[in-house]
Amino acid sequence: MAFDIILRGARLDRGDGPLLDIGIRDGRIAALEPALQADGPEERLDGRLVVPGFVETHIHLDKSCLLGRCQCHEGTLDEAIAAVAEAKRNFTEEDVYARAERTLAKSILQGTMRMRTHCEVDPRIGLTSLKALTRLRQDYAWAIDVQICVFPQEGLLDDPGCEDVMVAALESGGDVVGGAPYMDKDSHGQIARIFELAKRYEIDIDFHLDFGLDPTHLDVEEVCRLTDQYGWGGRVAVGHVTKFSSVSPDKFAEIAARLARSGVAVTVLPSTDLFLTGRDHDRDVPRGVTPAHKFLGSGVTCSLSTNNVLNPFTPFGDCSLIRMANLYANIAQVGTPAGMADCLDMVTSQSARLLNLFDYGVAPGNPADLVVLDCDGPSNAVAEIAQPLFGLKAGERTFTRPAPTMHRPR
Repeated sequence: MAFDIILRGARLDRGDGPLLDIGIRDGRIAALEPALQADGPEERLDGRLVVPGFVETHIHLDKSCLLGRCQCHEGTLDEAIAAVAEAKRNFTEEDVYARAERTLAKSILQGTMRMRTHCEVDPRIGLTSLKALTRLRQDYAWAIDVQICVFPQEGLLDDPGCEDVMVAALESGGDVVGGAPYMDKDSHGQIARIFELAKRYEIDIDFHLDFGLDPTHLDVEEVCRLTDQYGWGGRVAVGHVTKFSSVSPDKFAEIAARLARSGVAVTVLPSTDLFLTGRDHDRDVPRGVTPAHKFLGSGVTCSLSTNNVLNPFTPFGDCSLIRMANLYANIAQVGTPAGMADCLDMVTSQSARLLNLFDYGVAPGNPADLVVLDCDGPSNAVAEIAQPLFGLKAGERTFTRPAPTMHRPR
């Protein structure tokens, strides 16, 4: 039996199971067993962890890498929205492509192989960013699969002409429809309109939702209600949801049960949420990061993601989802091996479930989209921010990051 490549001695599980060999043929995993008897080029992994390619569920490629163009001093959400709205008026297709390409390349080098990027469309930017991102995903299809979620960052109902642009974007190749209900005076009105668009185009929904720290008004119940009404369970995600971090334990449990019952997924964005929230506190500043791992036991699909990179919303970021999982574990005080393995799941298998990726995972028959990490298990991957050493997309090597070497004196 011959394979295009064989990865020897891979660690795949959370425990002390045997090391496995992965045989890859025609871009797919063709065999997975100990001491595989086969011929073909080999790569010895010596017990290093192999994970399916990381899944970025919520990022903004179109407005990444804006530092230097936007002057911000307060670090608030309102200031960031205003600064980017002003900068956006000067975006060109080539400018968006260049900045987004820089961020996409970083993501690929960090082992990300599936991505949902949000893309702003409105009467001011039109379809400029969508055209750039559509071209970018075609150019990099050899390394990463990209979904584009079009959404109105500056409001939908209160922004005349925005809905026409949203419809044009969905007609022009938008894969997912998104919203930011807190940007309209009638948040429930925006939510209803987004569901109507999703039904018309038979696409999934991804909301920016319940941002802030005051939980007296939550839009999540309306999202769940309409998810039930439209039969859209498993096709709706809500991101940020920082207000959930401020509710009582009983209310948190109630929200968890409601999300699970309706099939609404949750994305937490640790870096941005930590940076933007609690700015009005001069001591004991709240983290503002919802403990998503506590939703998992209720059956809620949860992911951790990057959101913004090098812009006023988040003035840092290297696109490492392993680093994001580690940051989240620190914030949420997750320290057990099982807990840290759950954090890894929230940038791999849980994220894949959120994006409805049915061909994902290290299993025979699936695409050979694999990342080799410089560690020996899932919990250590998160605890040590283990570096990706190389990755294969459909069985072809897409990046290599050699392990560091210490040069001792002779």
